[in-house]
Amino acid sequence: MFLIFLGIVIAVVGYSVLRKNPLTVKFAPLVELGGIIIAVLALIGTSIVQIGAGEVGVKTLFGKVEPGILTSGLNFINPFNEVTKFPVRTQNYTMSAQHNEGDVMGDDAIRVLSADGLEVVIDLTVLYSVIPNEAPKILQSIGPDYKNTIVRPITRTRIRDNAVYYDAVTLYSTKRDEFQHRIFSSIEKEFKSRGIFLENLLIRNISLPASVKTTIESKINAEQEAQKMQFVLQKEKQEAERKRVEAQGIADYQKIISTQLSDKQLQYESIKAQKEIALSNNTKVIIVGNGNHNPIMLTDK
Repeated sequence: MFLIFLGIVIAVVGYSVLRKNPLTVKFAPLVELGGIIIAVLALIGTSIVQIGAGEVGVKTLFGKVEPGILTSGLNFINPFNEVTKFPVRTQNYTMSAQHNEGDVMGDDAIRVLSADGLEVVIDLTVLYSVIPNEAPKILQSIGPDYKNTIVRPITRTRIRDNAVYYDAVTLYSTKRDEFQHRIFSSIEKEFKSRGIFLENLLIRNISLPASVKTTIESKINAEQEAQKMQFVLQKEKQEAERKRVEAQGIADYQKIISTQLSDKQLQYESIKAQKEIALSNNTKVIIVGNGNHNPIMLTDK
């Protein structure tokens, strides 16, 4: 706008001042032309605005927000309009206990009280985006700093409001997904009413008090020891069962031998075995018989 007024002023000066002075009258047409060119170029420049990829533009005229948005590319507007650009791509806001990890320097984690009165520290990342057609509403009712006006305070408040329904241990372990879903639903509604779309809510870490952590770790160690002992007992039972089956098999075998083999059969098997030894190539003398009968001498000579 400044260049437009500057060009007009130069043209007026050339027309009304330089033409009245005989010494400068010959320069008046050039000054007038230069002023007109400056004004026209400035007018064209202020009538064209470029909106980048992933952005929309909102027009205001003398402080009043106009309906509609400007999309990516070149847009022709009233030269008196001012344009505020809003990113519509995915944005994230992180609240972390780590010094350089969150959007706010230092420890910016959310500290909440659980149902059992313990303080729980939560690290969180919010993924969100501006709803394009709601950008004029955001500019009018919230302003361009919607991150600190809406995203941060609503997220922190709703997490505190919902954490009181859970014990610290269940919040840390079994109810973590349920808690995340619950706060997502409550924050999503409020964001949407303000023109912001909540894409995802990521609970990055839940930290418990040191005393509670120690108790949980002790409980986990005790459960692991119990499972280990149960495994050992099961293994011992299986080994005992194996030995019992083995002993029963030996007993059954001995019973079969003692009831079904006669003395004559044993004597026959003995003679047959000794005969096989006698027929081998080694020099030997074998005496067959017992104390009640005449012995038989077998030799390979």
